[in-house]
Amino acid sequence: MSTEVNYQLLHAEGSATPIKGWVNGVQLEERAHQQLQNMAALPFVGPWIAVMPDVHLGIGATVGSVVPTRGAIIPAAVGVDIGCGMAAVRTTLRASDLPDNLAQLRSSIERGVPVGNGRGGDHRRLPDSIGTRLVESGLAARLDLIKARHRRVRTDKIDCQMGTLGGGNHFIEICLDETDAVWVMLHSGSRGTGNLIGTYFIERAREELTRRVLGFHLPDKDLAFFMEGEPLFDDYVEAVSWAQDYARHNRQAMLERVLTEMRHRLPRFQLDKQAVNCHHNYVQRETHHGESLLVTRKGAVRAREGELGIIPGSMGTKSYIVRGKGNADSFHSCSHGAGRVMSRTAARQNITLSQHREATAHVECRKDAGVIDESPAAYKSIDAVMAAQTDLVEVVHTLRQVLCVKG
Repeated sequence: MSTEVNYQLLHAEGSATPIKGWVNGVQLEERAHQQLQNMAALPFVGPWIAVMPDVHLGIGATVGSVVPTRGAIIPAAVGVDIGCGMAAVRTTLRASDLPDNLAQLRSSIERGVPVGNGRGGDHRRLPDSIGTRLVESGLAARLDLIKARHRRVRTDKIDCQMGTLGGGNHFIEICLDETDAVWVMLHSGSRGTGNLIGTYFIERAREELTRRVLGFHLPDKDLAFFMEGEPLFDDYVEAVSWAQDYARHNRQAMLERVLTEMRHRLPRFQLDKQAVNCHHNYVQRETHHGESLLVTRKGAVRAREGELGIIPGSMGTKSYIVRGKGNADSFHSCSHGAGRVMSRTAARQNITLSQHREATAHVECRKDAGVIDESPAAYKSIDAVMAAQTDLVEVVHTLRQVLCVKG
């Protein structure tokens, strides 16, 4: 286990709960810093908050934060993209097996895996393999039980969105590692159903807040919470667990669909043993420093000693397969990506189409204005982010994308 200390103390003077930030050499915006201090002020948060180098302002909780709590849970800290995360697998294909022009392969993947939000991002006819997965996994039956107790959770998206990508920062990529081996990597979560579950329980937590007699100041209504022992606490834990499982199955279903399209257009190949499927928006009970805690990772990846994870860059930059060092100060965590340096609105206002096309010239991907807010300039330097967390992870593989699908 590493004994190197690479974090800064970011909490306000006199604060009872420390904030440890792996932010050397990366930007920490003032509003995100204040948001972290708001969370640290809650009496059930601690023993400290860990902040990853991709940190930036979020809704409720700061993206790139690891928030342990005792006897309480904050739905907005998990957010609405519950279970969002990454999956990657190495194939036996080599760079020389790929065609010079990857446009047809990109079109095939976009046809095989619905992308984007709204109806365009749904399956028009659910593939048999995905329907079987929903039944055999028990996901459909578990959701019925949740909806029976919470009738405001109304969704018919579970069928048509399993195995679909979504929009925003979600993506599918074909990458090459340092040996020119071909990888498939993707980023997605629990889609519309997870969003509805997250939104519903955030609203319920706010409703409960109006009934509570607090012995402390709550600086932000988005930090509304459930206390252990309350019925809504148990119901939320069950629902968020469902969404996290759905997200993991969703990524696996997408991987299978992408690999099917690749087999139609590329030479025969096998899958290597190296594969990863990890969350970076989730909550689970863990033991740290001899204490049972509820650990919320909002844009952070678990990085126990020897555990593999994925840290993606942006559309035109490198990504990494990493191995955790089990750093106790970070609650065994690392960053989930590069982290935004511009809001989506700012990116659309400041990044030109020509700049985006130049930054992604080496990648078969969308070059239109619809993805300007995902252009590399909207994100921090992945090199700086990786340099700030050398005590959290070691790099196992460096990936460079050659094809990127965005919703």
